Amino acid sequence: AASSVPAQAAPADATIVSEQRLDPRLQELTIDAPALAAKSKVRVLLPDGYRSGTSRRYPVLYLLHGAGGNETDWTVAGAAARATAGKPLIVVMPDGGKAGWYTDWSNGGAGGPPAWERYHVRELIPLVDRRFRTVSARRGRAIAGLSMGGFGAFSYAARHPDLFAAAASYSGGVDLNAELFGQPIGKIAVDGSLALAGFDGVTGAVLFGDFATENVLWRAHNPVDLAANLDGLKLALYTGNGLPGGPFGPDGQDIIEIGAHEMNVNLHRRLARLGLPHVWSDYGPGGHTWPYWRRDLRRTVPWLMRRFAHPRPAPRQVTFTAVEPTYEAYGWQVRLRRPNAEFSTLSDARKRGFELTGSGRALVRTPPRYRPGARYVALIRRAGHRSDDVRIIEIDRIRATRSGRLRVRLHLARTNRLDEGSPRAAGGPPRSATVRVAIRRKAPRPFAAHREEP
Repeated sequence: AASSVPAQAAPADATIVSEQRLDPRLQELTIDAPALAAKSKVRVLLPDGYRSGTSRRYPVLYLLHGAGGNETDWTVAGAAARATAGKPLIVVMPDGGKAGWYTDWSNGGAGGPPAWERYHVRELIPLVDRRFRTVSARRGRAIAGLSMGGFGAFSYAARHPDLFAAAASYSGGVDLNAELFGQPIGKIAVDGSLALAGFDGVTGAVLFGDFATENVLWRAHNPVDLAANLDGLKLALYTGNGLPGGPFGPDGQDIIEIGAHEMNVNLHRRLARLGLPHVWSDYGPGGHTWPYWRRDLRRTVPWLMRRFAHPRPAPRQVTFTAVEPTYEAYGWQVRLRRPNAEFSTLSDARKRGFELTGSGRALVRTPPRYRPGARYVALIRRAGHRSDDVRIIEIDRIRATRSGRLRVRLHLARTNRLDEGSPRAAGGPPRSATVRVAIRRKAPRPFAAHREEP
């Protein structure tokens, strides 16, 4: 079974072991990271004037490296200091493992370590917010990365949209299920990066699960599958097409960038179908090399600073899709009881109600938007195959908690025994049901429990 999605940064339990100042702006932290069961290094670029003694707080850009790299890449090869010079911005560049792929490794179902997502999201972000004068809220936090780090940036943003205001990817591996010439280039990219990093005999199955039999666990992290979760974020995709003729080469075809281009086209088309605005920079001939990524970063920084200067509030109506049986987004919490891994979706979630699609039994906990101690009713309807086939099946009377939250229990479709997409599953897609919940202060007079609408 897949692990829970921590959509909010939980209290940190990582600690700083040492700090080294490398130049007036750059320092390096060594962190004892429980999620990794090891120490990990992070480089931090501070803005000019940070040490002047003022109390000013600054937005943060989390900048992720690619396969085979580490926390030094963006300052040694990526010219991050030059790109952010003079900008009121903190840049955090963590290690993500030579082929960590910004996920909590499956390890045959045993889980991490290494648990890279848990480290970055639940340990590092709170630690950075404690140690530095950050704008410690979604409006002051963005994420970007190259290649494997581009996947990490969009995967983290899609799985934790309430943590980031913007996300950018440079030649990112943003579609793990992409195919090119009939070959699964997402899987090939993951397996190849592990081999190049020296993980003898280790394949992507150790990270995400078996690609054929547990593909839903790959999709649980895949930006293309989770693209709808990105609503409300400022987004940018930069990619070349791997052909010769660009200003920085290559001389011949760059097969890695050709694959990355296919992945980015898939995500661009998915975002367009969803109506989600985004920067689409398909700059034609160009390779999978640092000169392009340095240029991408230079172009991204002013774009990010405009978002930080004019932040947008969180969406009023939340839609969030996940494979895990427990997840959270923008204060909405869903817990499902089912034996398998499959997608479920919380949609149109707002103060007046929500919809939930999936199987099994569910407990939905709302954000603290209600009067503490007040009584409410939830009108629970089940949507059928036709848009007009909707009937009330239950009226649930609820009292808001002291914090102003409501807890709504639901029955969805009968549970599925096998994971979604499993080759052993027969008879079409898994059973699924959509339940609509309307929340009112008191029950409307025309209806009673178990009474069907005409």
